[in-house]
Amino acid sequence: MTNDLERMASYVEKHRKLILDTERFIWKHPEIGYKEWQTTQYLVEQFEALGYKVTKPKDITGFIADLDTGKPGPKFAILGELDSLMCETHPEADRETKAVHACGHHCQTTALLGCAAALSEPGALEGMCGSIRFIAVPAEETIDMEFRADLMKKGIIHYNAGKIEYLYRGYFDDVDIAAMVHVMVDDHHLFHLFKGGNGCINKHFEFQGVAAHAGVGPWDGVNALYEANIAMTACNALRETFIDTETMRFHPILTQAGLAANAIPDVAKMDAYTRAASFEQMKSLNEKINRALAASAAALGGNVLIEDKPGNMPLHCDRSLYAECEDIIARLFGEHEIEHLEWSYGSTDMGDISSLIPAIHPEAAGAVGKPHGQDYCISDPEKACINPAKLLVCLAYRLLSEDAAVAKRVIRDYRPVFASRAEYFKAINDIELSAQAVDYLENGDVVLHYKKNQEE
Repeated sequence: MTNDLERMASYVEKHRKLILDTERFIWKHPEIGYKEWQTTQYLVEQFEALGYKVTKPKDITGFIADLDTGKPGPKFAILGELDSLMCETHPEADRETKAVHACGHHCQTTALLGCAAALSEPGALEGMCGSIRFIAVPAEETIDMEFRADLMKKGIIHYNAGKIEYLYRGYFDDVDIAAMVHVMVDDHHLFHLFKGGNGCINKHFEFQGVAAHAGVGPWDGVNALYEANIAMTACNALRETFIDTETMRFHPILTQAGLAANAIPDVAKMDAYTRAASFEQMKSLNEKINRALAASAAALGGNVLIEDKPGNMPLHCDRSLYAECEDIIARLFGEHEIEHLEWSYGSTDMGDISSLIPAIHPEAAGAVGKPHGQDYCISDPEKACINPAKLLVCLAYRLLSEDAAVAKRVIRDYRPVFASRAEYFKAINDIELSAQAVDYLENGDVVLHYKKNQEE
């Protein structure tokens, strides 16, 4: 088996220059979610040059490409995320858009291309059955929310997260197993393997007040910024109720809070995430936060528009795929190059994929600095791009060789979170909320609307 894995890894080595050149190009041309048009076009051209037929979704970025072995069997998907972050203070951020690959997603799409190139080599598919789908997917980072809200209003997208949108559009309908590798900051190991990570709900809220002259007649106004201040204090007071074992998180940012210092702000806008380790605790925490937001607006006689959108389901890395990745890494790189972690406190829409089909999300070394920070960069593209490509092509071989015996076992043993895609979409759609949260009744009562299907 080790000889076969070395053979598969050698196909990646043949495309070392393509991989390294691609990493530099995408790093230098960062684009945030659903705006990755240049990145998409670059990768499409590379895939087509390798002989792939590319399918692009209507009106959004990304693509899929299939490779068939010519023999019936399972379909294994390899994913790579296209989008960057924004970090204005990063020295290599785009001066106009503030975009920069401060989470290393460009290494994923680089590795994706490396896998496609390796598996197109003569003899690469020998002994394998089924097919492989390469998915270049947009918009993993849930940022730029007003732009995405506009895309939703226009009917261009239905979900903020790219993988969920691709699920909705059917690009995972015939996929049996999925995998991707995320880059990590160097820590004396080449790879991390972990059991899963938090899910999240995406939040946008707008506190509404009454504008007035801040010097002449502030008593005529209702200060939306103060509503937001009270709300943040109230939410912070809830933190001691956060359950440690559920790794709960709430982190808001203020995106608008007045336009002039001599006017009482009548609008204050915020974006936030609520996170937890389980779907039920995500919803429970979110309800507490919404109650605090609504009560804070009411405390000053204002109002707040609360908008909740599905974020990510908790990630559950498949145990069988974990074991296969562990064995492949040990054989190719050495067992000492693996660090085993219990849980990730971040969130990814790979969690949504893992709730429906077996999925795995290892991490590979190669970055330095603080993820999402101004000092983040790729220090070793071989670790960050070439090693993940080797792991993924070897995983493809392990799954689809010998009449796909391993893949069939993985599929047989997997227990989905949701019995069907319809059940999954119902669950995440039930998260969605758009509510004017404070209702002032004629009799002087105040009613708070902070959860879906709430009885008055």
